[in-house]
Amino acid sequence: MDVQVTAIGALLGLIIAIVMILRKIPPVYALMAGALTGGIVGGASIVDTVDLMIGGAGGIIPAVLRILAAGVLAGVLIESGAAATIAQGIVKRVGQTRALLALAVATMILTAVGVFVDVAVITVAPIALAIASQAGLSKTAILLAMIGGGKAGNIMSPNPNTIAVSEAFNVPLTSVMAAGIIPAAFGVTATYFIAKRLSNKGTAVKLEEVESTNAEGAPSFAAAIVAPLVAIILLMLRPLFDIVVDPMIALPLGGLAGALVMGKFKKMNQYAISGLNKMAGVAILLIGTGAIAGIISNSGLRDVLINGLDGLGLPAYALAPASGIFMSAATASTTAGSAVASSVFGATLLELGVAGLAGAAMVHAGATVLDHLPHGSFFHATAGSVGMQINERLKLIPYESLVGLIMAIVSTLIFGVFQWFL
Repeated sequence: MDVQVTAIGALLGLIIAIVMILRKIPPVYALMAGALTGGIVGGASIVDTVDLMIGGAGGIIPAVLRILAAGVLAGVLIESGAAATIAQGIVKRVGQTRALLALAVATMILTAVGVFVDVAVITVAPIALAIASQAGLSKTAILLAMIGGGKAGNIMSPNPNTIAVSEAFNVPLTSVMAAGIIPAAFGVTATYFIAKRLSNKGTAVKLEEVESTNAEGAPSFAAAIVAPLVAIILLMLRPLFDIVVDPMIALPLGGLAGALVMGKFKKMNQYAISGLNKMAGVAILLIGTGAIAGIISNSGLRDVLINGLDGLGLPAYALAPASGIFMSAATASTTAGSAVASSVFGATLLELGVAGLAGAAMVHAGATVLDHLPHGSFFHATAGSVGMQINERLKLIPYESLVGLIMAIVSTLIFGVFQWFL
């Protein structure tokens, strides 16, 4: 379709979507309303605007199918108690003397093996509160440790954001996951040192806030880790032996194998339903992001951003992390930010000579910088996980933004600066 929407129209659509999300309108409706308004204000007819929205949403469907399939693995990990067992096992092995590092690593690994970052934080939170009470750590320190670890794990995970980016750039999921390993290592290291400096800043954990954990019926660590291991091994067959096992098959198979080994296969349907419920919201959100991506990708906003980078004297690859940062700020979501940025700017980055994997890695890392803003659910879910007041949660934003920025810078150095001059 040759319809072109003005940059002002697309930008207005984004602003309207953000305002509606802030006013507690369901994000998918806010994004659709923003897309519709942006298209019409931007000079397209109602029919053309709807066609652009449908086209954008259609482009996101392959990622949606794989994300829904990933619900099987997520449901098994969370509902069986495997996620909590993995977290407790990691904290126990690292030890309470390095409590903040243990919390960051536990959340990172949980997210890296396929648990949503907000769910990973909520899962580790009871352990974090107990440790904080004993070690005299503040809520600010433990929450930053978990959030930073979650951000690090998220860029090397088979989570919806990674699936969306790999689909948009047409690169293997495992390649995008591997591309996040080094930036994630820098991210979790930075998280530990920043959290350590915040150990005594903010509200202390009260004894009545500490929950007792019931380990009855929980799987062993060895059994709990089977599900993600099987999924990752199946995904690794492509780069290792050129045997393609699509994530739509590998992720559910990992969940099934894990349930079987844990002796909980009879509950498989229950786990699948739970996982589907968790993924359904993300899938619906992505349809909304696809709709607004259809407007933005056919607008002058893309050219404005590219010209702005040129005016600053920045190289073409800078568009990748910049678009991830910009869209994550607009949507307050790693998944939505990654999906919109990669859908809108993916083709342009390839045309500018940026390799597919490099573009995917930099967009993905960039989307972690501002995905925690208050108009998103992550901000509120993480605050609630440790009983933190909103004013104190707001003070955490610069620190978690710094963690995301460090990962984006490292990713840009590896996949932008170094590769551009080779």
